[in-house]
Amino acid sequence: MTENPSVKAQDFPYQLTRLGVIMTPEPGNPLETEGVLNPGSGRGPDGEVYLLPRLVAAGNVSRIGLAKVVTVDGVPTSVQREAVVLEPDRSWERGAANAGVEDPRTTWIEALGLHVMTYVAFGPLGPRTAIATSTDLRTWTRLGPVLFGYDDDLDCDLNLFHNKDTVFFPEPVTAPDGTPSLAVLHRPMWDLGETRPGEGDRPPAGIPDTRHSIWISFVPLAAVQEDLGALAFWRQHRFLAGPQFDFEELKIGGGPAPLRVPEGWLLIHHGVTGELVRAFQQQQNVNYAAGAIILDAERPWRVLTRTSTPLLEPVTEEERSGIVPNVVFPTAIEEIDGVHYLFYGMADSKIGVARIDGFS
Repeated sequence: MTENPSVKAQDFPYQLTRLGVIMTPEPGNPLETEGVLNPGSGRGPDGEVYLLPRLVAAGNVSRIGLAKVVTVDGVPTSVQREAVVLEPDRSWERGAANAGVEDPRTTWIEALGLHVMTYVAFGPLGPRTAIATSTDLRTWTRLGPVLFGYDDDLDCDLNLFHNKDTVFFPEPVTAPDGTPSLAVLHRPMWDLGETRPGEGDRPPAGIPDTRHSIWISFVPLAAVQEDLGALAFWRQHRFLAGPQFDFEELKIGGGPAPLRVPEGWLLIHHGVTGELVRAFQQQQNVNYAAGAIILDAERPWRVLTRTSTPLLEPVTEEERSGIVPNVVFPTAIEEIDGVHYLFYGMADSKIGVARIDGFS
C-alpha cells in the first residue's frame, strides 16, 4: 500500500469536540428496540435540519426514519421524530432470515437539485449498496442496487462483492478520464466465502491487502442529467485509502459526504481495531474510532494527508456500552448558524453530536 503523509490528531487542522447525545431509542417504540444509530442528514424545504436515523427493531430489522433536529442557542440538543421514510419492502432488501435498509448516507447535490441517499440493502445474499433520491427528505424514489462497470485493468468484477460505507461528493469533480463527474466513495468486501463458502478472498490485481479499504468511483454528470438511473452505475474505480495506523488496523470506511475546505476535501472516516469474526454479523470485540483524511481538490482520488491517531474515540458511557460496545461511527455533517456539526452512531445504540472546529 502507498504511504500517505500523516499527522497526529492534535496537529490536524480540524478537530472534533463532543457535545453529547442527541437521540436515544424511544421507550415502547417497537421500531427502535435494538437502537437508533448512524444517521444521514439534510436540510428540508422548510429550512430545518433533519436526521435520517437507522431505526433497528427486534431481530436486527432496520428502517430509516426522519427526525427534525432541535437546537438550543443554535446547538443541536435533541430531535423530534416525524416519520419512517424507507422500509425493507423490496425483495432485494429482505432475506429468509434477515432484512434491512441500513446506515444511510445522504448528500445534497446542487447540480441535480436532489438529496441522494446511499444505503445498505441487507438482502438474500447479504449487504449491497443501493440508491434513492428525494427533493424533500420525506418521499424517496429508489434507483435500485448499484452496478459497477467492469475495469479490465483491475481484473476484477466489483459486482461480485458486497459493499458498504458509500457516499457521494456534494458537487461534480473531474474524473481521471477528464470527464465532469459525480464522485462516490465505497468500501468493497473481498471475502466471497460469506456467500459462497470456500471461495475465500478475491481482491483485484495489484491489491494484495484484503482488509476493507476506501475506494472511489465516478459517474459522468452528463449521463445522470440525461437519465437519473445512471446514478446507480459506477465506473473508473480506484483504491483510495486502506488501513495504515494503529486505530484502523482491522479496516477503515468512509463517513459523511466529504466537505470542500481550503485544503481540499475533508473526509471524516472510521477506523476499526479488534477481531472480525464474520463480516455480516454484529461484532462485540471491536473498537471504532473517527479519523480524517484530506483529499486533493482537483484529483480527489489522491490523499494529501490523514490523521495517524483518532479525532474521536469511544470514551463516554454511551460510546462504550450498547448493542456493539466501543463504537464511534461518523455518518453525517450539517452546518447550523455557521458552525459544522458531526452526527455519529454511539455503540450501535444512540446518536451523538460533535462540533467540528477549525473553520474560519
